[in-house]
Amino acid sequence: MTDSFVRMGVRSGWIEVITGSMFSGKSEELIRRIRRSELANLRFKVFKPKLDDRYSKDCVASHNNNKISSVVIEDPLEIIRHVDQYTQVVGIDEAQFMGPSIVEVARELADCGKRVIVAGLDTDWQGRPFGPMPHLMAIAEIVDKQHAICMVCGEPASRTQRLVANNGDILVGSTEAYEARCRRHFDPELSLRLAQTQRDAQVQMTANASQE
Repeated sequence: MTDSFVRMGVRSGWIEVITGSMFSGKSEELIRRIRRSELANLRFKVFKPKLDDRYSKDCVASHNNNKISSVVIEDPLEIIRHVDQYTQVVGIDEAQFMGPSIVEVARELADCGKRVIVAGLDTDWQGRPFGPMPHLMAIAEIVDKQHAICMVCGEPASRTQRLVANNGDILVGSTEAYEARCRRHFDPELSLRLAQTQRDAQVQMTANASQE
């Protein structure tokens, strides 16, 4: 179904969402589907947010370093300007970092007959729905949830565990800052506790210095 979607002999547009935790193979699956489109001689364009430059500045890249060329954007509306009538497949990676307008962009592209493949995290470091992803999943014809491996017990993982003392909503990183966890071993308060420990240590150091 993900390779053809035909109604009454006319190609119809649709939206596919690939989601899950970090290290679950979302970008890898996006690249795989785009490569299959390329083999089928379909015209495609791939997009990624400027914010995500972990593995490449101008390519969508997976954690195991598979890559595909992409257009780097700052605003989802830029996608519309880059897609023309001949584009048949549109790939969008790291959609959780894009604003709410990505929802209407994806809808407009599908309504124009494009196959739209969107990849992104479904929840953030605290286990909360992440950005526009819930809405994209709601309007998509196809939703595939990927699973990683829990780094504590080895069971299927559906959560992204932040490992560093940073409480910002967005912290772009890889294995130095995150790991995959299952529901049982996911600790949404870990980063908050680490940050508090750092603050307490700083206060103690300041107090000790003032007594010298």
